[in-house]
Order: sequence, then structure tokens, then C-alpha cells
Amino acid sequence: MHQAKGESCAKIILIGEHAVVYGQPAIALPIKSIKLQVTVTPTQDHQQKIRSTFYRGLLADAQPPFTGLTKLISRLLVFFSAESQGFTLTIESALPAERGMGSSAACAIAIIRAFYAAFDTPLDRATLLNWAAVSEKAIHGNPSGLDAATTSADRPQWFIRGAAPKAIHFPSRGVLVIADTGEMGQTGAAVGHVADLLRRDHAQFQPLIESIGLASRKAAVALAQDDLPALGKQLNTAQAALSQLGVSAPSLDRLIQAAAAAGALGAKLTGSGQGGCMIALAQDSTSAATIAQALHRAGAAATWQYDFSESEAIS
Repeated sequence: MHQAKGESCAKIILIGEHAVVYGQPAIALPIKSIKLQVTVTPTQDHQQKIRSTFYRGLLADAQPPFTGLTKLISRLLVFFSAESQGFTLTIESALPAERGMGSSAACAIAIIRAFYAAFDTPLDRATLLNWAAVSEKAIHGNPSGLDAATTSADRPQWFIRGAAPKAIHFPSRGVLVIADTGEMGQTGAAVGHVADLLRRDHAQFQPLIESIGLASRKAAVALAQDDLPALGKQLNTAQAALSQLGVSAPSLDRLIQAAAAAGALGAKLTGSGQGGCMIALAQDSTSAATIAQALHRAGAAATWQYDFSESEAIS
């Protein structure tokens, strides 16, 4: 084993959250400007230590929610026949935790890449995603796999659970404004809430799941046709369904309304909801700046921008 690094990035779900758990399509974006890096450094003392903003100490002493990553690291050590190998694993992340930006999956992806590099072992994408599922299942219970697929990707992804993710066409114009409510998202609670609704009254709530899936398909057509107003309409449609499923929140609604008033073509929550982040579609960078200012005035803790031109040359 030698010192090595692994990297990943944030992700944003453009459309399809929650419905993707039930076989509907989703579109997600890797946000390369928001990075996470893991460095694993071997030591001779046999102690296995973690250094990060959310946990510092021995691997064996880690508490939830870090225990999903503990499970992943332990299995990687068994795979590489290095159970007693000492190391310090340092996580440096610009991703806000529990905001629907894929923090746990990004950590897993970077850890896997770092360990494979430390043991000079080739790593293909299928193997990477299989390993990431170890920690994601421990943390989220029934993950779709979307977070790991996107935080490890180079291009926007069309994702259907159980199928290989595919790169999807994005237009060369348009800007997505991402805003943090400052409140932690409630992934487990939100996913469980939707599951409970479907168990209690499938006939009432299944059409909402299907409407989100249809909006995702129409959004893909809008992207292919460079039709930003049509895309914005589908974002609004998805938000209406998500709100009816009970996964929005007053903080999200406030920012979504502020974005609409500032000229956004469409706006919705992103990720699990019940806190976390929202997104707003802008025609261009000037409009995006106006929307970002309005979001800050409405209480956004932070904003970021994703320019669709970053995804040019996707076919």
C-alpha cells in the first residue's frame, strides 16, 4: 500500500427524485466545481484513523452516519487482504452534508478510488458502483444508485434504476441556480414517507410518481431540442407532484417562489426534500445572477451555478 488520492464531486438531481426509487427515469448532473478529495496514507502503527470535518478518530469508533463508510472501508481492507494495515484517511470536501448533493455517495466514490489507487489495482465503473452500494445501502436503506452514478460521472446522466446510467444531451445555453435552504434534508424520513403513502393509498399516490416520470421524459425531449421554457415547465410540474407527496418544506417553497418572481423558467426542490437544496432554471448568466440575488434575499444560505455549456459535446 502507498499513499494515494481519490476524487469525486457533488451531484444535483435535475428532475425525477423519489419517482426514481420506483422505476421512473431521472436526470442528474455532476457538479464538477464542488469537489471532494480523499487521501489515504499508510502508517506503521496499525492504527486506522479518519480525519474529516464530520468525524475525527479511529475507524472502529465511528458513529452513525459515518458507519456506512466504515463498513465500506472494512470490506475494502478485506478485499485487499490488508485488515491490519495502518492508515490515515483524510476527507476534504466542499459539499455541504445532508443537502441532497450526494455527500455520502461522493465520499464513498472517492474512498474506493483512493484505496484502489493505493493498491495499484485497476477499477472499472461497474465495480466502482457495486462498492459504493455497500455504504449507500447502510446509510439510506433502499438507495436508487443515482447518487453514486452521478458523483462518479463526467457528464449529465439519464438514470433508470437497474439499468446502466447513460450520458444525456444538454443544450449549450441555460444556467441552473442551486440554492441551499440552510436546513438539512431528511433523506431517510422523506423516502420512508413516500413509501408509507404508497402503501396506504397506492391508487391516490402512484399517479404522482408516474407524473414525475412523465415530466422527466418530457424534460429529456426539451433538453434535446434546446427548449429551455419547456424544460422549466417540466421542473414546475415535478415540483407540484413532489409537494403533493409531502416532501417539500416551507424553506424550499419560499425559495422556489422567490426564484419564480425573479424570472426563473422553472424551479423545484432537488434531492430528498424536507430541507436541503432547490434549483432554478435561468435563460442566461444575467438572469441567473438576478435569481441568485433574489434567493439570497429570501434567505438562501448559499448559492451555486451550473452553466449548461459545461455539458457541450454530449451526444
